[in-house]
Order: sequence, then structure tokens, then C-alpha cells
Amino acid sequence: MKLKLWKYAVAFWMTGVIIAGFLIPLPDIPILEQSARNLFLHVPMWFTMAVCFAGGLFFSIKFLSDESLATDRKAATITQVGLVFGICGLLTGSLWARFTWGTWWTFAEPRMNLSALAMMIYVAYFVLRTAFDNPEKRAKISAIFNIFAATTIPFLLYIIPRQLPSLHPGAEGNPAFSEITAPELRYIFYPAIVGFIGLAFWLTDIGVRYKNIKDQIEYPIQ
Repeated sequence: MKLKLWKYAVAFWMTGVIIAGFLIPLPDIPILEQSARNLFLHVPMWFTMAVCFAGGLFFSIKFLSDESLATDRKAATITQVGLVFGICGLLTGSLWARFTWGTWWTFAEPRMNLSALAMMIYVAYFVLRTAFDNPEKRAKISAIFNIFAATTIPFLLYIIPRQLPSLHPGAEGNPAFSEITAPELRYIFYPAIVGFIGLAFWLTDIGVRYKNIKDQIEYPIQ
């Protein structure tokens, strides 16, 4: 029962975050206006994605050390959860762009396009995993690819976009991030990050337990 308490805590936490995110009065923010509520979804999803991909990197490196299929399952599952949050981040970003920039997608915005490229790299990771029937070979090659994929994230999502013109907060015509996260918004923004990360760990736990059972049925010797 004690092990389940943190899951109840995450459920109540996220419920509070979502309700507060819709009800909290917003300050007057130029351009963003009411769409600033997306701050409680879009940005925390990217933070959660980064945490999950970092977890995938950790377990992939660990697998190359211990070569345990259980470690590979953890790497694949937490990476899968990270990809889901990354795709949700793209979708909420596209929705935000529609109401602030007047378009669902623009190739003039490097962050959007490089983020999509990063997601495609991780989609390739899961496509690669389907190419091998041997679980040991699949795990080893996937671990190497996952390490490569994780090293691209800082460049695609942070370093390269900062060198290019952008429509994102802080660029010309948009309020800086510090202006968006006014004190009253931070009361929801930071708890949202904690809540989404907790939700990601919950989903990872479910996924790992499912894959453990599935692999025990398919590979009873492992």
C-alpha cells in the first residue's frame, strides 16, 4: 500500500494543477493573452521529455555494462514515455502557434522543426528495435542508438535554436520567458513540471511491469 501512495499523490497533484491552470486569473501578457495557459502544459511536457530521455540514456549506458534485458526494458520504456511527452509537446506547441502566430506550423521557426527532427530520431529508435528478433542483439544495438539519440537533444533543442532567429519567447515581438512566468503563474508552472514528471514515472512503471510479463511469456529462459 505504501508503494502506491506516491501514485495517489501524483493523481491528486495533477488534478489540482489542471483545475488551477484553468481557473487562475491571468495577468495582461501581450500577444499570448489567454493562450498563456498553455504554459502549464507545453513547457512542462518538454521538461518531462528531457528527464525521460536522460533516464533512457542512463539505462542504455547501464545495459552496456551489465547486459541485463531488464535494464533494456527500462531504457526502452522510459524512452517511449519521453517520446509520448515530446509528441504532446509538439502538438501543444502547434496549438499555441495557431493562436499567437496565426499558423499551425511555420518553417521559419527553427525550434519547431528541430524538435520534430528530434522526435523522428527517437521514432527511428523504436523502428530499429523491431528489426531484430534476437533480444540480446536488439538490446545492444538499441542501447548504442539511444545514446546517440540522447546526445542530439541538447544541440537540436537548445544550442542550435539559440543561434538562429526565433519567434519563441525572448525573441523580437514576444515577451521573454521571465515575463510570461509572472509570480502568480509560477505557482502553477513549477508544480506542473513536478506533476508531469511524476506522471511519466508512473507510466514508466506500468510499462516496465507490462514488458516484464510479456518477455517472461515470450522468452521464459531469460
